[in-house]
Amino acid sequence: MNVFFRPPKEDDIDQIMQIENAGFTADEAASKSAMMDRILTISDSFIVAVNEKDYPIGYVVGPIIFKRYLSDDLFESTRPNQPFGGYQSILSLAVAPDYRNCQIGNKLLSALEEKCRLQNRKGITLTCLESLVPYYKKHGYQLEGLSESQHAGVAWYNMVLELANTPNEF
Repeated sequence: MNVFFRPPKEDDIDQIMQIENAGFTADEAASKSAMMDRILTISDSFIVAVNEKDYPIGYVVGPIIFKRYLSDDLFESTRPNQPFGGYQSILSLAVAPDYRNCQIGNKLLSALEEKCRLQNRKGITLTCLESLVPYYKKHGYQLEGLSESQHAGVAWYNMVLELANTPNEF
């Protein structure tokens, strides 16, 4: 199966929300308005995986932040990204149910990492549920403890992928 990557389009919103809602609980999932805000504001750090028909089958999205760890306010509002430096955060990594176990999530993480290296990001940071810690560890992310996040009222874990050969200062 061929997979292609591109920035999101406004008319992708319905497919993206179907994927979001299939991958996260109602409390965890972004609202349609929050996701549209991300499409309009941070399309430069929003990668959509599409099939041969240009139909969205997965995505990864998050703003560039100055801190090492995510904070809950990132789920509420979106600001434009700085072009270089900082940490790439991941608010959502999700794959359509029919395309799971096809390595789409792995390919999205690789595409994001490559983009971050080109933009001299310090690293990639995310929070995940305990059950996903092994998945991210397999991709080189380090577990850095329990997050302070109260998002959706569940326990989240900080994970960071340090990017070698990038400047240590923003």
